[in-house]
Amino acid sequence: MKNYTELLNDVTAFIWQEADLLDHKAYQSWLDLWADSGLYIVPAELKADDYENSLNLALDDADMRRMRVARLESGESVSAKSTLNTVRMVSRVRLLEGGENLVIARCAQTLNEMRHGKLVTYPADIEYRLRPVADGFRIERKVVKLLHAESFLRTVSFIF
Repeated sequence: MKNYTELLNDVTAFIWQEADLLDHKAYQSWLDLWADSGLYIVPAELKADDYENSLNLALDDADMRRMRVARLESGESVSAKSTLNTVRMVSRVRLLEGGENLVIARCAQTLNEMRHGKLVTYPADIEYRLRPVADGFRIERKVVKLLHAESFLRTVSFIF
């Protein structure tokens, strides 16, 4: 078992890697970070915790993640054409649980998007449930709680 600092460093590096893959549109490599049973969740209500029975902007299993990536890569998503670049800034990575079979971490992320010449920012609190594997981790669950999920959101044409 790793000590707290080693585990925190490994989890932080994993989260940074995920952000980098998404910013550089390496979606197939991003899909490889996921466990087959993993869920990508973006709730529409900040206080929601029963995601299957709440309104969500995304509640993606493996098939839905692959379809989301296919739309982004194919250009079928009209809104994706107007998104040129994103830059994610991740901070405040904190381990909530660090077991041999499950690691739970929480962090802050600000996603910055350039759309039609205007900068749009999406701050979020993200919780990861990670399964340790030989080469790092696989994402079992990622919950992205957008700070302004309950107010006006522009067309979201990327993965948080």
